[in-house]
This record gives sequence, C-alpha cells and structure tokens, in this order.
Amino acid sequence: MQQSETMSSNIRINRICQFCNEEFVAKTTVTKYCGDNCAKKAYKQRIRLKKLEKSDEDTLTKINIPHERLRAKEFLTIADVCLLLSVSRWTVWRKIKEHKIIAKKIGSRVLIRRADLDNYLNEIS
Repeated sequence: MQQSETMSSNIRINRICQFCNEEFVAKTTVTKYCGDNCAKKAYKQRIRLKKLEKSDEDTLTKINIPHERLRAKEFLTIADVCLLLSVSRWTVWRKIKEHKIIAKKIGSRVLIRRADLDNYLNEIS
C-alpha cells in the first residue's frame, strides 16, 4: 500500500475550551478553543485587557509625575502641600494657624518651605 503525500492526523483529544469552558474534541494537541467564535472572542478579550493595562500604567505615570515634581521644589504653595500630603486646604490652614507648619506670605501667595514641612512631618512621626 502506498502512503499519501499529505499527512493527516487521526488524533482525537477531549479538551475544555479556554473561553467558554465547554468540552470539545480537538484534532491537534495545541487547540485551545472549541471553535472560531470562541477564538475570536478570546482574542478580543486579550486586546481589551492589554488596553486596560496600558491605561492603568498611563494613569499611574500621570499621578506620580506631580508628586515627583513637588518633592523637588524648595517652596510649596498651599495647593502643593495638599496634594503632597493628601489632605484638604482646611487642614493645611489649620496647621498653619496652630503654628505647626511655618508659612510665609509673599504678596498674596502663601509659601511653605519644604524643609519646614519635612520638620513638621518628622515631629508627628
């Protein structure tokens, strides 16, 4: 008997679809999905998850940039201190009135030296 030129597989393996969790019979050892629809849906889900991960990374980067910039500044405004400490403006003003945080007024702006803020944070720790 003569062998044919094309190779065919007679393998039949019971598998569970990685997308819909239904049992199916696979004809190869690498088959992951029960059909074309599940393969397409799984692909779309993978793409969606990659987009979400990238969006989360971008968000974290945008959140961390102002904090790094604030740590490098020598003089901070009230808004900077609020952002850095994650507290309200009222809390910062209350600490200034209690003389716990030293602030200086220059014109209409209130500035706080970074060193004074660090000293206050070291005292409460």
